[in-house]
Amino acid sequence: MKREHGGNIYKYENKMYDFSANLNPLGMPEGIKKTIIDNIDSYEPYPDPCSRQLCRALAKHHGVDPQQITCGNGAEEVIYRIICALKPKRALLIVPTFSEYEEALETFGCDINYFYLEDEKDFALTEEVISDIDTGNYDMVFLCNPNNPTGIPVGQKTVMSIIYACSKTGAKLVIDECFIEFILNYEAYSVMEKISLLPDVIILKSFTKMYSMAGIRLGYCVCGDSKVAEEIRECLTRWPVSTVAAKAGIAALKEEGHVERTRIFVAVEREKMIARLLPLGLKLYSSSANYLFFRSKVKLDDALLEKGIMIRNCSNYEGIFQSEVSCRYYYRLAVRTANENRYLTEKLTEILG
Repeated sequence: MKREHGGNIYKYENKMYDFSANLNPLGMPEGIKKTIIDNIDSYEPYPDPCSRQLCRALAKHHGVDPQQITCGNGAEEVIYRIICALKPKRALLIVPTFSEYEEALETFGCDINYFYLEDEKDFALTEEVISDIDTGNYDMVFLCNPNNPTGIPVGQKTVMSIIYACSKTGAKLVIDECFIEFILNYEAYSVMEKISLLPDVIILKSFTKMYSMAGIRLGYCVCGDSKVAEEIRECLTRWPVSTVAAKAGIAALKEEGHVERTRIFVAVEREKMIARLLPLGLKLYSSSANYLFFRSKVKLDDALLEKGIMIRNCSNYEGIFQSEVSCRYYYRLAVRTANENRYLTEKLTEILG
């Protein structure tokens, strides 16, 4: 059974303020919308099964060869394609983290081991994970950077240590960098610039979050080894990317100003939200992304729903030990527009007194 995901606004009849999905509060750029409309006559034929134009644009954007790139119908589908192609028998997940890794691994019969991040250590990744990789006999390791749901990034030095540990043991490392561009100094965390030197690494990316293209569905991965990318391309669907998604993706890559404006906006609004939430007695963790992860002594999601607000209850994440007895309830909420953020914090203040 698939776990509940954020962003399911369709099960509610009334309009909801959706803080459960971490989409760019600045919305989809006008340039992407115009591209979708202007190319409407090109949507009649079948799409290019190899997404050639999109791959060339992505290759230029990241400074890699187009053959290193595989595109798909959102990052989730790319995850399934990766596992379908590489067929890992034993994998390591650093939890809590994005649940689709686990669901995809289970779909293909992979045994899963967990490295648990601890609340007592503020859910920060420690060097102990290196020892686990050294001795775990894994075929594949997943690293979400910054992590979802915590928003805590892993520094490039630690990432390189994990890469080295994986290369020694023959494990493929899948690094999910779907949220990394929301971080002001993301270059201190990303290894994208080094990817062509890292044959055992696959970097997962998505247009969903930064460009608010969740309904269009477009994700991709950049592989250190082009042969691995080719294997991934051969798995699952024949036409993984629609023409409208490919056109939108190419247009998105031209929106450099949008990305920089987003980073600054999110950083400012995130700090405002933190300042308003801390006096309410919530335990907030050190997110650098466009969402906040926190612990409450009171169950909040149902009370907020009554006020027309959706937040992400994190109780179904592996590694989240939510308990009524210990009064520990974990939630993730997106950084939205200034007015939406203010409304949320006002309603939380009413609930928590």
